[in-house]
Amino acid sequence: MQKETNIVDEILGKATAAAAVFSQLGQTQVDRITRAVFEAALDNRVRLAKLAAEETGMGRWQDKVLKNVVASQYVYESIKNQKTVGVISEDFETGIAEIAQPIGPILAIIPCTNPTATVMFKTLIALKTRNPIIISAHHRALECCRETVRICYEAALAADAPDDCVIFFDRGSREDTQNLMRDPRLALILATGGESVVKAAYSSGTPALGVGAGNVPVYIEESADIPFAAEQILISKTFDNGTICASEQAMVVERKVATRFLFELVERGAHVLSEAEVEAVGKIAFDRERRTMTAEVVGQPATRVAAMAGINVHPDTRLLVAPLHHVGFDVPLSCEILAPIIAYYVVDGFDEAVNRCIDLNFHGGIGHTVSIFSNDDGKIRRFAETMNAGRVLVNMPSSQGAVGGMFSKLTPSLTLGCGTGGKNITMDNVSARHLLNIQRLARRRVNQRMERFDASLYFDESVKAGAIEAAFNHNF
Repeated sequence: MQKETNIVDEILGKATAAAAVFSQLGQTQVDRITRAVFEAALDNRVRLAKLAAEETGMGRWQDKVLKNVVASQYVYESIKNQKTVGVISEDFETGIAEIAQPIGPILAIIPCTNPTATVMFKTLIALKTRNPIIISAHHRALECCRETVRICYEAALAADAPDDCVIFFDRGSREDTQNLMRDPRLALILATGGESVVKAAYSSGTPALGVGAGNVPVYIEESADIPFAAEQILISKTFDNGTICASEQAMVVERKVATRFLFELVERGAHVLSEAEVEAVGKIAFDRERRTMTAEVVGQPATRVAAMAGINVHPDTRLLVAPLHHVGFDVPLSCEILAPIIAYYVVDGFDEAVNRCIDLNFHGGIGHTVSIFSNDDGKIRRFAETMNAGRVLVNMPSSQGAVGGMFSKLTPSLTLGCGTGGKNITMDNVSARHLLNIQRLARRRVNQRMERFDASLYFDESVKAGAIEAAFNHNF
């Protein structure tokens, strides 16, 4: 126990000291540090992608390169001109000025699905806001995350960043992490990962920004460009073998276009599973007892998943399509699975499609992301207003669209909030602005209506709200 306490004390002692130095830096120096880290991360995008793919055994290194580009270049472009030091806005009419302050040491939980990219992203937004960051990586991604931290930290130091502004937490036990999470010197936990990790962060007593599960439904409405929709979904769901939590998990297709849509999928490398094959894939892809996807299929190519399930598919198969009729834990492939496996539902019209998407959304994906392919603006708007999702994506690949920067103008981020429905504090794409304490400097501005108002009216029970309002607004 003494050893664990010393680990936490040592790390937080260093981080607290770094925070004290960081708080004294000006915007110019902060921006120089941020740029240096961005350049170092981007320069190492390929090597780190290969390290991540090799160590985790998940995904494709080529796609991880693109993730690293988003996490470094696109994130940097979105924050480089943001004011994060001192007065960041001032309204002379109201007399209110906003002053940005750092929040203090941040603990960043890193998943094995997007390890190097998440380290880059969280390090950039932390340093941009003058907050030291402690990186705690998944055990399957320790070495690639360690190397990413080294690269980012050395670049920061070369730009005169404070010592220990980026710390790799080489944890020895679960208790180490729990002790760190609970320590009052820690300002915030940025939690990206599985449900248990996010839950632990929120229950630690330390403020936390976490994410919820995905289980993203995509609705193919009858007015959609069908070949385009099929192509975009394949681009998304097969990207890094489906390891992005915003990837489509179920296709909800109107019956009028279902046959053509399925044909377009097959033409592009999809394999439609038979009933027996759906059952076989469900057994190896989903743990019914724990009610979660199995680690063995995460980030694996469709051909390997098929082989694990004892199914023969064409060597060029890119996606396994599972025709389903219901949603629930008794239908394993209706649940979130971060692999090239996708459920397929046929519906009769808009109302049934929306209801099916709501079912999927509430079955482990509330607040996260939904997608629609349609050229009917009225239906797109009605769909968006009905769904509980932080991101409603229109005519784009969901994986790349949700993280921003490639197919949408959403803030580039690898931490996608799910709002209160997903038990998160925000629905935003988390970025630098979420890592600031904003002070409000308020100068005296007297309410002239209050000065001229006859306050005795407040004490007269016979005077009603309408009369008070009229008197209050008189001559204004």
